[in-house]
Amino acid sequence: MEAGYRRLVVEIKTPGEVDAIRAAGRVVADVLAAARACAAPGIMLKELDEAAREVLATAGATSPFLNYKPKFAPVPYPAVICTSVNDAALHGIPGTYRLRPGDLLSVDAGATLGGWVGDAAISFSVGPPHDGDAQLIATTQAALEAGITAAVPGGRLGDISAAIGRVGTAGGYGISTELGGHGVGRTMHEDPHIPNRGKAGRGLRLVPGLVIAIEPWFIGGGHDDITLDEDGWTIRTADGSRAAHAEHTIAVTRDGPVILTAG
Repeated sequence: MEAGYRRLVVEIKTPGEVDAIRAAGRVVADVLAAARACAAPGIMLKELDEAAREVLATAGATSPFLNYKPKFAPVPYPAVICTSVNDAALHGIPGTYRLRPGDLLSVDAGATLGGWVGDAAISFSVGPPHDGDAQLIATTQAALEAGITAAVPGGRLGDISAAIGRVGTAGGYGISTELGGHGVGRTMHEDPHIPNRGKAGRGLRLVPGLVIAIEPWFIGGGHDDITLDEDGWTIRTADGSRAAHAEHTIAVTRDGPVILTAG
């Protein structure tokens, strides 16, 4: 989403810094687990946000989402998690909407602990899945796993993008490259940007100590176009189809990729 040329600033983390990010990542995993446990028909989305706030407070962590205001946003983000339902793909603000049976819910969460950030997301159905949702969710998760597998030292950033794109394209899903993975460290969004579609063998070389969030999100209707709600945050599929989102923060190590936001 950035215009023009800008030199990348990619920070390589020490083993101790990777461990610190892993500690933040454990909090993120707990936040996502709490939100998922709370999600049920009749529950308001803001109740999931309240559950997430409790987990963060108990852990002595804060949210990098709360009051975050990038250039595109008209107002700071008002919650500690994103809750995107059905055709909302990303950045849905948790409010008074009550979950219904068959809703496809994506929850994105972050945590800052000791000055280091973790970031992850999950998608799941509320009750029995709506037609096609189980496959959409499974494919998005498979793309995340493929992207992580490609994050090996000596490889290229494009290897991750290509792996994600292959899975999404094979499933017949739409893939927007406007928003994707990113570096993680002292802040939630660092260089480099990682599109969810690309060419293998191109881009930044992957080296031990590189910490990134890999986050495929796919559009069920097969089209790539998206729209932005009047709230300035919620991104929806332009064709009204459902979307799914999956994300982990990982570290590239000499032994291969390591997930830092696992439960």
